[in-house]
Amino acid sequence: MSRTASLELVIFDCDGVLVDSEHITHRVLHEMLLEQRVDISYDDTIVHFMGSSSTAFLEKVSGLCGGEVPPQFLERFRAGMAVAFAESLTAVSGIEDVLSALPMPYCVASNGRHAKMRLTLGKTGLLRHFEDRIFSAEDVANPKPAPDLFLHAARTLGVAPSDCVVLEDSPLGVQGARAAGMRVYGYVAMATAPRLLEAGAHGVFDDMAQVPRLLGLQPA
Repeated sequence: MSRTASLELVIFDCDGVLVDSEHITHRVLHEMLLEQRVDISYDDTIVHFMGSSSTAFLEKVSGLCGGEVPPQFLERFRAGMAVAFAESLTAVSGIEDVLSALPMPYCVASNGRHAKMRLTLGKTGLLRHFEDRIFSAEDVANPKPAPDLFLHAARTLGVAPSDCVVLEDSPLGVQGARAAGMRVYGYVAMATAPRLLEAGAHGVFDDMAQVPRLLGLQPA
């Protein structure tokens, strides 16, 4: 990104970008699907479900389980995640340094529920950075990959979409940011660089230390 380009707002995804939750979430989900005798690998669970909203999640579970969501599946999944998060959830390495160094406003926009974000951001000590700037798919009609959530965040904070940069780790999130007319960089963690670039990412990175350069805050 050019150092002279306008940048007034950085929008972070939550799971996988701020909090290192994706591998925990998909481990819990994979185990639950195996209990339902779904023939799916851990890696395919990630590809199938990563970045999904609650509605899309249930639709995909239904499709894998013979057209019907098993009783209390979502409730048991959320309970299992809460236990796993309490045991081992951490912030993504280097994200505290990034947040502390940003000279412009930033927010979080996630397909996750408000309750989940407050749980994970609170557990990792990051909630203080985002207290009044948390946006969820619960706030809009259509979750990512629709642009609604990103546009809602930008509009609420009074910033034009063209002046926003999004940091995402899922292809669905990348697609949503591009649809919103925003510049987006893909964080390579669970999803591969080719998948993120194919979804439309303007570039990829695999270390939070690279973010200041991507945002034009350091020389290339």
